[in-house]
Formats: sequence, structure tokens, C-alpha cells
Amino acid sequence: MIQQKILHFHVCGGAGGGAKGFNRGQARVGHVVAKPRCIGGVDVDPAGIADFDRVAGVPGTVLDLFTAEQYAAFHGRVPPSGWREASPQDFQRAAHGERPHVVFMSAPCKGFSGLLSDKLSVSAKYQALNGLTLRAVWLTLEAWQDDPPEFILFENVPRIATRGRQLLDQIGALLTAYGYVFAETTHDCGVLGGLAQSRKRFLLVARHAQKVPPFLYEPEKKRLRGVGEVLDALPLPGDPAAGPMHRMPALQWKTWVRLAFVEAGSDWRSLNRLRIADGILQDYAIEPGANWHRGVLGVRAWDETAGVVTGRGSPTTGTFAVADPRPGYGHEYAQLGVKRWDQTAGVVTGQKSPGQGTLSVADPRTGFSRGAHTNIFRIVPWGDHARTVTGARHVTGAAACVADPRAAAGFRGAGKYRVTGYGEAAGTVIGASTTGQGAFALADPRPARPWRDQTMGVLALDEPVGAITAQAEATTGRFAVADPRCTWAGTAHRNKLKVVPYGSAAGTVTGADRIGSGALCVADPRPEFARGGREVFQNGGHYGVTPWSGSAYAVTGSGQHDNGRWSVADPREPAEIDPPAALPAPDDRLVAVIQALDGTWHRPFTTFELAALQSYVGPEDVGFAMHGQSDSAWRERIGNMVPPAAAEAVMGVIARTLLLAKAGETFLLSSEPIWVRPVAIAASLDLPLTSGEA
Repeated sequence: MIQQKILHFHVCGGAGGGAKGFNRGQARVGHVVAKPRCIGGVDVDPAGIADFDRVAGVPGTVLDLFTAEQYAAFHGRVPPSGWREASPQDFQRAAHGERPHVVFMSAPCKGFSGLLSDKLSVSAKYQALNGLTLRAVWLTLEAWQDDPPEFILFENVPRIATRGRQLLDQIGALLTAYGYVFAETTHDCGVLGGLAQSRKRFLLVARHAQKVPPFLYEPEKKRLRGVGEVLDALPLPGDPAAGPMHRMPALQWKTWVRLAFVEAGSDWRSLNRLRIADGILQDYAIEPGANWHRGVLGVRAWDETAGVVTGRGSPTTGTFAVADPRPGYGHEYAQLGVKRWDQTAGVVTGQKSPGQGTLSVADPRTGFSRGAHTNIFRIVPWGDHARTVTGARHVTGAAACVADPRAAAGFRGAGKYRVTGYGEAAGTVIGASTTGQGAFALADPRPARPWRDQTMGVLALDEPVGAITAQAEATTGRFAVADPRCTWAGTAHRNKLKVVPYGSAAGTVTGADRIGSGALCVADPRPEFARGGREVFQNGGHYGVTPWSGSAYAVTGSGQHDNGRWSVADPREPAEIDPPAALPAPDDRLVAVIQALDGTWHRPFTTFELAALQSYVGPEDVGFAMHGQSDSAWRERIGNMVPPAAAEAVMGVIARTLLLAKAGETFLLSSEPIWVRPVAIAASLDLPLTSGEA
């Protein structure tokens, strides 16, 4: 295989993304393979050139491309002493004396960007910045006018085609004067490089007609990748081994709050769906979470064990709620529930029987007063005639009930529950002789009888005892006596339930050692702590409290407050233990964690991840850091660069065309489409084209 060098030079090369991608470009024609090599680059940013040096494999050059007038318009002051305008010879020196085959330029795009208002875009400052596009092309053409580069590629934002129309027309005329044909095209860097982002860009492709006759074919299109395909290969943000570029950015609190309300897969337009009145979010509350416990507002499954119930047990301090699968407990899904006529019905579910929800109604329209069922449940007055007796003879089938006014009729006449008058004869005693079956009660007008006074009576000590009968019991007479003599005095049981004074001798200790069987208690006058603590009562330390300065005891497998000294006397004020939490101020910068309802972590990209999405770094570059210490400066250079993967694809087709040209070929038959749309028609025609014709 023969290697053919393809030399490339970069104007406004920034951090070297384009140079890095061009160096990786591959092409082969027959036994000849392309070997791209960067010969230099220029940029006004010293930090960008420091990054360029690392990835391009050749030193870059810090060079200001402004004219003196442009410098004054952009900076608002005249150039400092020692400053001079760049010249074509500066480009030659920056290329280290070599001539490039391809020149790639990515002039500043801020003045053309849609992020800039129309008013600012026409200001003198940004018009001067926009003017660098024409000046960069002119310096390139003048630097190698004797041996022009085969290709000149001019990259920018798509809006340059409208905001920079006048400049593009001047650039086209300049290229034509130097023997180039060109086309204004657009492309998606994500599709060309297989990135995890869609990045639409403008690209002017200029081919020197005399040096490069072959067609330029379109590179293979690749699918856009998901963000996770790139990030999954990287360590988690904040990993010390990942370097300073992989730290989470400290954003303003108000920015974190806005991010929290953006739905996954959406953007800032999610915020338009929030309901706000007088600057206050209406449907959500933001509370500090510093004092909340793990499991705040947690709900336990029905078959899970409940957490420990603490003194502050509430839904906001732990998992103190339960998902109760039982229907009918205070909510709409009540078993056998009946709705009032004026209530709304419960949700109609697939379970539609009365036993499965509030699926019944108290309907005031009985329907009994209409049609064939006029006599249902009807009661006929005593003075009315009965209705027709039908085959259905129960109460719901006809007017089969009567309002009977006869109080003594029926069971009442038989004496059920009747009380017989004192002068009346008793009713017949039947086999079933309870009060509910006859007149077995008597209205006795006599006052209390002597036997009543004697029932369960107590005689005085000096009263004679009544006659003792065969049925003598406490309930049949006065067979008890009020004896004033204390049975404990002078008997063997005088110590029963007795408390011995502290200075007295204890009673005899008997075989029955219960409190009720002797003087087994003592009136101890000594205060509890006069004896140096609770040693007598401590036992295993039940409910014991350890001093703040004391050592804790060994923790056992069953350590609880009631079986040892597992509490501590904490002298700290409550504010020291649980200081009041407050939300940050809107402009406070901090690192927050947004835990979404679906369990994912919503967060901004780290600077290293942005570089990875641009294909500037990969998993093998973990720990890589760009020049300087500023995240904002790193992010600006990353955002401005051409993705190396897209640049690699572009260099691949350019290098193949150059190999064909050097081999003397003017035509290549290929199954690949000619790069007419979106990029490379400039390599197949000899006449200048406008953007509309391309």
C-alpha cells in the first residue's frame, strides 16, 4: 500500500475539533491510501490554541484576524501598542512553510446566530465580527495564490445564508476570481458523524476546478444515537477519577427549580403548562427537605412490615401510610354502598355488582303506584273491604294486610305478657309458664313485706338471731351479724397486709411470703437518690439513660429502651440537633439532585459529557481536562467546535476525491449518491452556484 499525504490547515480552528477529525479521515483508491496530517492552524484565543496543540499534533498560532477598523468597532477602543494586522505571510508561517491541500475555516458565528436579536446583529460590533468571514477567505487565497489549496471548506450556522447574504456573495465572487467553483450547502453533523445530537450547520464547499475534476460523493449517513449510548460508557458525575471537567455544575437555585418541572423528553416549553398566579406556583409546593426522614410520605405495601413508630410519626416523617386493598373504608369503592338520589355515582368499573362498590341507588321513584302492582305492601283499613285474593298471597303480592284496631284481640286476649289485677283470678296455668305465654304476673298493692326486710339482713351484735330454717341462707333472712371486734388483734394474723415502721423489727417470716400473709413491707424514709442512685432498682438497666459524656454499653441483639441503657441525656438545644431548614435564595449557586417521579435523576450535562456528545473525548479519555480552569470557557470552546466525528466523515470523501485527482481520474462510478444535497455539488460542477440552485 502507498500512503498519500493529505495536508490540511485550519483558520479559526478553536480547540481543534475539526483538526482532530480530519486527522482520522480515511480513504483508499486502489493501492493508494490517504494519510491526512494537520500542518497548523490559527485562532485569536490562546486557550483554544493550547487545546489545538494537544489534539492536532502540531503547534497552532495565536493570531488576530481583525483589521484595525474592525478591532476598534468590536472592542470599542483602538488596538494596543504593538498590535498589528494579520497578513497572508502569517498564514504561511502558521502552516510551518507547507502548502495545504484542504483549508477548513469556522469563522465566528455569534453575529449570524438566531440567538442574537436582529437589533444587535446589525450593530457595529457584530458587523465587525461578521466581517471576519470575508477577511479569513481573502487571507487564505492570498497566502497560497501561487499554488491554491484543492479544497476550501467554510463552516458556520445555517442563518448565515440570510443574515450574512451580502458577505456570502462577496466570498463567492472572491472564490470565482481565484479559480474555484463552489456551492452553499447544509448538513447535519449528527447524521454524518453518528452523534447523539442533531447539529445542523452551513457548509460552503469550494473546489479548485483545474486541480480537482472528479465528483465528490456523499459520505455514508449514520443514525443519530441516544444520549444514553454515549453517557453509559462514562463514570457517574462527580467521580474524582473522571477529572475536573466531569463535576456537576453549580447552578442557580431558580435554574434547578425550572429543570425540576421540565418533563423528560421535553424542553422549557413544559414550563408553559404550569399554572402561575401573581408569580406563585399554584399546584405545587416547594418545601425544604433537610429535616425530612428517609421514606418521607412513603406508602407501605399491604404485605410489608410497618416501620418503627416514633414520637414524630406522621406521613411527612416516614413510611406511615399503607396501601389498603380492602374496599369500602371511607372512599368511593364501598361494598354494598347506596348512593343518595342527589349524589354523583362512583366510578363505573369492571366489577359491577352491589357487593363490589357504590353501585346501588336510593331511588325515590318506587313504581308501586303505577301499573299492575298498586297493592304491593298495602295495608287495608279496618273499615274497607279486602282486595281480591290472588294466587300470590304474601304481602308483596296484594293488599293482604289489615289495620286491626282491636287491642284485646288475638294474642293479647290470650293474656300474653298480661299482668293480672290483684282482685282478678289468675289465668290458666299451661305447660309453658313463662310471662310471655300467659297472665303469670300479679299487680300486688301490698307494701314491702317483713320477709323482704329480712332478706340478706345483718343483725346488730346485741340483736337476737332469727329462727334458723332449713333453707337458711343470706338471701332468705337475717343470718349475718355486725361484729365490731377486729379479728386481726391478738390473733395469728395480726400482720396481714401490715407495713412495719423503719425503726421496728420485722414480723416473723412465714412459709407464705405474700404481702397478704405477713408484715413483709417496710416504710423506708430514705429518698431514692440519697443512696447514690438507683443501684437497687437498675437490674439490667431497664429504661436507663446514659450521660452525654458517658460510654454506651455493649449493644445486644435485643437492645431496646426497656431492657437496657439505650437512651442518652442529650444536652443540645433542639435547634442544634434539628436546625430549621430554609430554601436557598433564587440566585444561590449550588449542586442539587432532582429525583423524578419515575425514579430517574434529572440533571444537566457535565462539561466532560458535552465534550463526549461532540465526540471530542471518549471513555478512554476519562480524566482529560482542557486548558484553563473555567467551566464556562470550556463549554464555549466545546460548543463552537466542529464535531471530530463529522469532520472525519467529510475528510474521508474529500481525501478519496483528491486521490482520484492525483491518479489522473476525472470520473468515478459509484453506487453512492453524488453529494448534491446537502453538501458537495461544488465538486461536480464548474460554474458558481447560488444557494437556491444548489
